[in-house]
Amino acid sequence: ADETLKLWYVSGGDCLKTLQGHNDSVLSVAFSPDGSTVVSGSADETLKLWSVSGGECLKTLQGHGNWVNSVAFSPDGKTVVSGSDDKTVKLWSVSGGECLKTLQGHTGSVFSVAFSPDGRTVVSGSSDNTLKLWSVSGGECLKTLQGHGKWVYSVAFSPDGRTVVSGSGDKTLKLWSVSGGECLKTLQGHINSVLSVAFSPDGNTVLSGSGDNTLKLWG
Repeated sequence: ADETLKLWYVSGGDCLKTLQGHNDSVLSVAFSPDGSTVVSGSADETLKLWSVSGGECLKTLQGHGNWVNSVAFSPDGKTVVSGSDDKTVKLWSVSGGECLKTLQGHTGSVFSVAFSPDGRTVVSGSSDNTLKLWSVSGGECLKTLQGHGKWVYSVAFSPDGRTVVSGSGDKTLKLWSVSGGECLKTLQGHINSVLSVAFSPDGNTVLSGSGDNTLKLWG
């Protein structure tokens, strides 16, 4: 919320660089697959691409009409996806900085976006209580995943790309089939909104973080 990004050494915990340039809260950050670039999304309605080595802002990506809540790099590092309070998902060229596609269909804020491991599909979670699967090449909505009773705050693909996990204000996580679109499992145990979800690298475990001040590991 101080409008900056910081790069930190993992081993020592020291701050390596402070990246300045946004003029409102920074809501989401992600490394490129090769680790050379960081993308940030901000309440100032922009995304910025930053050099990790130099710390300078390489590009400012403009086009959203409201807060940029979530950003992610494609597996090949050539594209960035963003989700916004303007109800859209946007795909951006990393090299040129231009908006390649605007994915429209949600009727509420888009809180979370993620690329599939093969880079062909994007998943988004929204305050309209749904997830959507999108074709990266065509830009069309492939499936709408319905079942949550409140806002979907966080989404993630499994490492094999066959499953999506979502976390919601309805206090549950759900596991979804990418191919069929059906809900495979509902994970219950949190007593407040589930705000963040992630798969382990082997795909066997899910981690969730909640407004109930706990994290849970699910097998």
